[in-house]
Amino acid sequence: MSETGATLRPGAGAAIYPAPSAVLELLKPITWFPPMWAFACGVVSSGVPLMANAPVALLGILLAGPLVCAMSQAINDWHDREVDAINEPHRPIPSGRIPGRWGLYIAALWSVLSLAVASLLGAWVLIATCLGLFLAWAYSAPPLRLKRNGWLGNAACGFSYEGLAWVTGAAVMLGGALPPVPVLLLALLYSLGAHGIMTLNDFKAMEGDRQMGIRSLPVLLGAAGAAKAACLAMALPQVGVIALLLHWQRPLQAAIVAGLLAAQALLMARFLRDPIGKALFYSGFGVPLFVSGMMAAAIAIRSLPAGP
Repeated sequence: MSETGATLRPGAGAAIYPAPSAVLELLKPITWFPPMWAFACGVVSSGVPLMANAPVALLGILLAGPLVCAMSQAINDWHDREVDAINEPHRPIPSGRIPGRWGLYIAALWSVLSLAVASLLGAWVLIATCLGLFLAWAYSAPPLRLKRNGWLGNAACGFSYEGLAWVTGAAVMLGGALPPVPVLLLALLYSLGAHGIMTLNDFKAMEGDRQMGIRSLPVLLGAAGAAKAACLAMALPQVGVIALLLHWQRPLQAAIVAGLLAAQALLMARFLRDPIGKALFYSGFGVPLFVSGMMAAAIAIRSLPAGP
């Protein structure tokens, strides 16, 4: 079966339409947190009081998570159905609980819904949403299928989930204006750091990726090399954040981010000793420390002037 051909066929007597529970599982609510959190960091970093624009901020968080991010999960699972049949056959599409081409239909419908909501939030948000949707389809779908290369695919995800969501959150609060330089710099650095987070997700799929020709970093570099790359990708941008916070005379928040990074370093040491066995462990305990630093940095720059 080709990537653009028919989906895996369920057994006889299978349902024609997906059950709501299967659709919800396909959209993976647990994955919505990163872009929603990044959007919230953008809202905070804008310096505009939340209550001044609360309905718009809440609508933007809905757009970032349950719409754009959920769509990206659906299209990824549709084009990963052969890999998932090897790695995780219980998922909704390979198991037949999302029958026929419904995985593709749901991704298309959620794309339309995302654009409709984005159009209510102004030109900048609509443009950013178009870019986010393009990256989501380009990551998963032929002919680009950026996920076939771990460097490009993870960069696309990191930029979309963290940087684009952060900048959009700030822009929404600023009435559609381009956010100031400190906001853009933090969004860029945490986008780079998110590259490492994306790599952590690839360890569980190494065998299927290898069989299907997907050159994730664990496949390209081996488990040990990919673990080192992920740790460096997460740590170095945080060092840059600390340096910027000190430059902006925010020593308290710089110390907070440094403390969180030190805690991550202890967990990284354990992860590096057993990358495959501890990737999920580090995702569960190290990543929350990383994203906590994002909010500390966002709070630090609320009152900064627009210049560097």
